[in-house]
Amino acid sequence: MKAVIVSRIDNAEALEFAHEIRSILSDVGCSAEFDHDTATAAGESGSDLAGVDADVVIVIGGDGTILRTIQQLDRPIPVLGINWGEVGFLADLEPADAPLFVKNLGHGFSVEHRMRISLAKDGVPLGSALNEALIVTTRPAKMLRFSIIIDGVVAEQFRADGLLVSTPTGSTAYAMSAGGPIVDPRIQGFLLVPLAPYMLSSRPHLISEGRRLEIRLESAKPAKLVLDGQQTIDLGTSSMIQVGRSPVPAQFVDVKRNFFEKVDKKLRNL
Repeated sequence: MKAVIVSRIDNAEALEFAHEIRSILSDVGCSAEFDHDTATAAGESGSDLAGVDADVVIVIGGDGTILRTIQQLDRPIPVLGINWGEVGFLADLEPADAPLFVKNLGHGFSVEHRMRISLAKDGVPLGSALNEALIVTTRPAKMLRFSIIIDGVVAEQFRADGLLVSTPTGSTAYAMSAGGPIVDPRIQGFLLVPLAPYMLSSRPHLISEGRRLEIRLESAKPAKLVLDGQQTIDLGTSSMIQVGRSPVPAQFVDVKRNFFEKVDKKLRNL
């Protein structure tokens, strides 16, 4: 088995732990190397995540590090997240539990698939997201006007500071902070959460991925799209955004941990 290890590079303890994980894998006969950024921080040479050939990617960091890693992968590779952040909803292992689990990785593991969303503007692909796509104005304190179109029918129109299009996985991220519900990641759907809507009647919607979802941006104010907090795209002043389920889901190593138990524990520690 070959593993690539990605670590936070702004934390000396995380980098030290990355060396420990690499040693554990080497001791049990598994090939392990650092990605380019982690290796550079450690004064070594490593592999670029784009095009990397590995059986598993072990990420030591918070949700941002995991999202950035998945965005950089050219093809889906199972990711094992070890929490070295504030909350870490995407990281299924805490540092104390990781060494024993990693030691047994070479014996095989099951994989959990997580839905991603793909977005396009007027039919031109913009990118994909595992957590959420955020539409906001480029000018602070200015509102945008949205129309939500489902299967060709205008389902809702509202003004708001912005709009979150979240996956079920992302429901515990920005969407939860904005008042959205926690959604079982096994559900296949799109969660729409208006940000500070002008009318209190504008509420979050959970829409089946089997429906045709479009968002019409109707405003004289320029807007931007932010994918997983990693990539920013200018949308201009008006456009039609198509939202669909990505044909390429993200893959995570299944550590056999109940989702709702994990969420309850992490929320209690906030």
